[in-house]
Amino acid sequence: MTRRRAVWALCSAVMLACGPWQRVGAPDRTPPGVGITQLFDASTIYRSMGFFVGGPALPFVGTVRYLRAATPDSTLALCALSLANTALTFRRDANEFVAEYHVEVSFRPDTGPSRLVTSDQAVRVRAFKETLRGDESIIFQQFVTVRPGVYHVGVLVRDRNGPNLSRGERVDTVPSFTGQGIGNPIPYYDGTGRSNLAELPKLVANPRATLPFGGDTLRFYLEGYGLAPGTRLAVSAVDGRGAPAWQDTVALSGGDLSHTTVALLPGRVPLGRADLVVAAVAGGGSLKAETPFVVSLSDQWIITNFDQMLSLLRYFDRQDLVAKLRSAPPDQRPGLWRDFWKTTDPVPMTPENEALDEYFRRVQIANQRFQESADPGWLTDRGEVFITLGEPDEVVDLRGDVSRDAMTIRWNYIQLRVSLLFRDESGFGRFRLTPSSRSEYQRVLARVRRMQ
Repeated sequence: MTRRRAVWALCSAVMLACGPWQRVGAPDRTPPGVGITQLFDASTIYRSMGFFVGGPALPFVGTVRYLRAATPDSTLALCALSLANTALTFRRDANEFVAEYHVEVSFRPDTGPSRLVTSDQAVRVRAFKETLRGDESIIFQQFVTVRPGVYHVGVLVRDRNGPNLSRGERVDTVPSFTGQGIGNPIPYYDGTGRSNLAELPKLVANPRATLPFGGDTLRFYLEGYGLAPGTRLAVSAVDGRGAPAWQDTVALSGGDLSHTTVALLPGRVPLGRADLVVAAVAGGGSLKAETPFVVSLSDQWIITNFDQMLSLLRYFDRQDLVAKLRSAPPDQRPGLWRDFWKTTDPVPMTPENEALDEYFRRVQIANQRFQESADPGWLTDRGEVFITLGEPDEVVDLRGDVSRDAMTIRWNYIQLRVSLLFRDESGFGRFRLTPSSRSEYQRVLARVRRMQ
């Protein structure tokens, strides 16, 4: 799958070094209209999971999860945020590029004093292309001690080198962990946790809790409090229909604090939104904790339906590979998708698959720009040509030419030395390639794909 590098800002406000991290043809029938905007709107998915989501001015995804604190009247909250380099403004500083941002995390009760924690951070990269990364390249996390209760929890992120800021807020209940209990399962990338309640857990959190399909392993950190030695936790991944997609048990050492980890391997859980549910029977009662996560075909597109992905790839140039994905049984799909990603990635050293990113960018633009009646824009003739050949060098609107028997638009591709005519024969705004232009388009497309 992809390789990712994250710049981490921990509660000590120390920026850690970058390091490598593994992430995660036409169909048989025309889809009845795939909601492209919904498929690519990651914010909709993350909001439905109860995450904090920043607006388009400065997009971020964040979570707050809770563990037992050192004193019984307090709870330890871990606020973790995920940002992309492109969300911030970089300035040149000698041989580096620097972005600076400000974070505020607030816990505001209906009555009584609020708890506010602020932090200023800087991100440094050596190459300009690093400033253009659109994947999760920055992780900020902050531990906050707060009393149990109901709060309006707010997160604000501000670009210190530009005017942009975004905020997210939700009403949340900070739990009390007196007696026996289980902390919130925390998705994480790396770390060892903690051995006593007076410490802060050594973790690099995974704020998006996203498992790329066929890619890396998604890990969860679990803590138990006051449990008997050898207590076993029943762990299950429950899909969107409420059915267990995967189950296992893990053991805890017991005592005031014990911890363990759970690993979800690629292919264990189907695509889509799911919840990790942890349960134990202790002291005659049932203890339970859960946290949402999502399995997606990419951590950038958040597409969670394999058949929809195949439909979206109907114009992709490697239809031989798409055909293999289409004919594969479900148990082979994770491995074949991983192979598909690697084979089509033009620059393996970068975290992104630039070919697929550009392809889906064009799909989104075409869907917005070329909708015709009830036809999604990406499924129209103009959408098809735009996705495969890109932006035309010149668009000539001939609809005012009374000498023509139908409304016509001409697209000129100067470097490709081709002009394509789209005609609306019906008069209802449905532009189709003329037969001769369809032949020219197919000839040019074949030549373009041979050159790639």
